[in-house]
Amino acid sequence: MENLTGEEWRKQLNATSKPQIIDVRTQEEYENGHLKNALQIDIMKQQEFMENLINLDKDVPYFVYCRSGNRSAQACKIMEMQGMKTTYNLKGGIMNWDGDIEK
Repeated sequence: MENLTGEEWRKQLNATSKPQIIDVRTQEEYENGHLKNALQIDIMKQQEFMENLINLDKDVPYFVYCRSGNRSAQACKIMEMQGMKTTYNLKGGIMNWDGDIEK
């Protein structure tokens, strides 16, 4: 896992072909605003979170975020334990994101 600032995360995202963005917040948080093309997988629903990881490609780079960066850091660690090769955590979470947000 790499902890990246918003600027570093955006640069890495733009430099990556076929990146997957994962929002690990709750459904309600996601609906209040999320990054474009983000897949929402709520880490607080542990069973569902683990079941969703099974279906993910282990070779794809994952860009993971939450509100503050804590849940996403935890998610990155779990994802790596499950065999995901590359994970990027948005340090400071969506609160420090200055890009577009969709609703």
